Amino acid sequence: MELWYTEQHTDNVRFSIKVDKPLYTGQSEFQRIDVFNSKEFGNFFTLDGLMMVTQKDEFIYHDMIVHVPMATNPKIKNVLVIGAGDGGTVRELTRYATIEHIDMVEIDKMVVDVCREYLPQTACKLDDPRVHLYFEDGLKFVRTKENTYDLIIVDSTDPFGPGEGLFTKEFYGNCYKALKEDGILVNQHESPYYDEYAKSMQRAHKRIKEFFPICRVYQAHIPTYPSGHWLFGFASKKYDPLTDIDEKAWNSLGLKTKYYNTDIHKGSFALPNYVKELLAEAGE
Repeated sequence: MELWYTEQHTDNVRFSIKVDKPLYTGQSEFQRIDVFNSKEFGNFFTLDGLMMVTQKDEFIYHDMIVHVPMATNPKIKNVLVIGAGDGGTVRELTRYATIEHIDMVEIDKMVVDVCREYLPQTACKLDDPRVHLYFEDGLKFVRTKENTYDLIIVDSTDPFGPGEGLFTKEFYGNCYKALKEDGILVNQHESPYYDEYAKSMQRAHKRIKEFFPICRVYQAHIPTYPSGHWLFGFASKKYDPLTDIDEKAWNSLGLKTKYYNTDIHKGSFALPNYVKELLAEAGE
């Protein structure tokens, strides 16, 4: 008998991966958690039936959400990560000896526990002494912070269910307040390709633009995410990721990455016309 994981991307599009075996199924207070093993993508992790991370392509997402801001301002020391229960974002951050403190806020402890067991590839640095784990609502956590962080990374689920509050105007305003005067905010920005995802992307972009003087969007190709075309948002009080990138400083660190390099950094901000049009509509 063949077993397939199938995800509904739109009413008319489905994406499937052949499963070797299911590894875990559980229901937390917030969501259903499943882990499967597959020949093509290794172990992969889903929340409420939506793909979050796979062993095979996680490096693309985690490289791009972390190294783009770190190459823009290599002096970052204090970081807040919201979401990111699989640990991949924290893993990449801990590679920088210059980072002194990482607060990671994940609403669902079960996500972290399951990823520690089944995705040690991403969860391997959650016990780094610089990492402080908080199992609570990211929206409420950031409300209490002011002028604290050099970088906030919003590595959230899609904008419904437990992740819904992380796409609100109030949330982005609180992130602005929690950042220092040269702070950077990076978030996963959804896909521009399918209508429903594009609407979420436009909504997030419009709200971030209301607070930050510098707002840019960059892209990566992530095979297991809807359409494969995925966006990230970069917002800052001071730094422009295109003109302020410190290529020499980043390259001198000698970090070995599978996806990110400083050429990709610059190229990822060159967007297709259809995405530019969507962003222009959102900014009106």
